[in-house]
Amino acid sequence: MIVVIDGPAGSGKSSTAKAVAANLQIQFLDSGALYRVATLVYLNSREHNRSFFEQLEESEISFYFKKEKFHAFLNGQDVTEEIRSMDVSDHVSEVASDPKVRAYINDLMRKAVKQDVYIADGRDLGTAVFPDAELKFYMIADLDTRAERRYNEIKGSDPEVTLEEIRKNIAQRDEKDSNRDSDPLKKADDAIEVNTSDMTFEDQVAFISKVIRKELSKQIKK
Repeated sequence: MIVVIDGPAGSGKSSTAKAVAANLQIQFLDSGALYRVATLVYLNSREHNRSFFEQLEESEISFYFKKEKFHAFLNGQDVTEEIRSMDVSDHVSEVASDPKVRAYINDLMRKAVKQDVYIADGRDLGTAVFPDAELKFYMIADLDTRAERRYNEIKGSDPEVTLEEIRKNIAQRDEKDSNRDSDPLKKADDAIEVNTSDMTFEDQVAFISKVIRKELSKQIKK
């Protein structure tokens, strides 16, 4: 079973999905982190003057979820913190908009969820990657709220970053993600919208957990 949470950057979908996964004892898949790993491959290929796609196809991307943290690895090296840098953030929308990259990451995710119950977050999971997902959520929040959340998330690993830089980056990503030709950011017709601007974190986790529990109960009775 796969449950998806889509939404723009900083809407709270990743932190919420992780908390829901821990709360319900199910698996978590962070699609955004996987695109960030691909972006890291892109930056490395540019630095070493190599073909990006050639290097991506030769790379081994792996991951696991433990103690409410999604750990990402590139060729056996833990890059969980590195992929949250501003350099990666500045290029991830550009890399993620490429149809070849999307096909590569989508295939990686579809293979991962064939077993067990997963909750995944992203921008086009409910429309492009998992259109038949049992449950779909679409999380939104105003730009200032999202910028502050993202700033609090990364300031520890990148102390020189400013709130205004984060706000500008998110606004640019909104524009790129919503207008890209390949699988743009949009709400699936059958998704449940969750506006988190005025919700506490505990409230949004509790709401989504309740809906999933109900669906899991229905699946068990089948």
